[in-house]
Amino acid sequence: MSAVKILLIAAFVVLAGALAYFGQDTYLDLDWLKSQLGRASAYRHDHPVSAALLYAALYVVVISASIPGAGVLSLASGAIFGFMMGSLIVLFSATIGATVAFWVARYLFDDWVQSHMGDRLAKIREKFRADGAFYLFSIRLVPAFPFFVVNLVMGLTSIKTLPYIIATFLGMIVPSMVFVNAGTQLARLESVSGLLSPPIIASFLLLAAFPYAAKYFLKQLSKRRA
Repeated sequence: MSAVKILLIAAFVVLAGALAYFGQDTYLDLDWLKSQLGRASAYRHDHPVSAALLYAALYVVVISASIPGAGVLSLASGAIFGFMMGSLIVLFSATIGATVAFWVARYLFDDWVQSHMGDRLAKIREKFRADGAFYLFSIRLVPAFPFFVVNLVMGLTSIKTLPYIIATFLGMIVPSMVFVNAGTQLARLESVSGLLSPPIIASFLLLAAFPYAAKYFLKQLSKRRA
């Protein structure tokens, strides 16, 4: 591993560690968020453009550094900016941040993982070479899969950047809208986990299974026609 990669990995670890240490139990905490909602909403009312840009930048930094907290940030986006604007901020910011995290994993950690996993990594990449975007789209539909983990893992597969971006953006539309919409009722929300009750998780799983069912149906239909 080159000295440049070692320095970049060290910088990434320090940044992620600092953000997690100073933000995980405060700025990414639901109770703290509720206490600051009035101030944030007032700033958004007085400075709508700068508020949206600052919040989008915060979202990108947190996701890029692979820090857990996308759910709370999505709730806050709905609470501060409303459903439509909040959804747009989440979709574009999360996609940008996820792409940066994807690039970080691919550039910084690929050699290390390759040296430790070898043949197993080759098999995973082979599976993702043909249908990687399809798999990713299905995974994004289920928010029970940790967002930051998926970003890093995908960076170690063979999926290309453009399909990754498209699958991430499209797959996040429904889950993001669910979280942002819940954020519009933030004062009544007791916990982020309350959004992921068993019935809701089951609904997301059915939604994720739909592309596979459609793919199978189309494949069988083409065989019959042939």
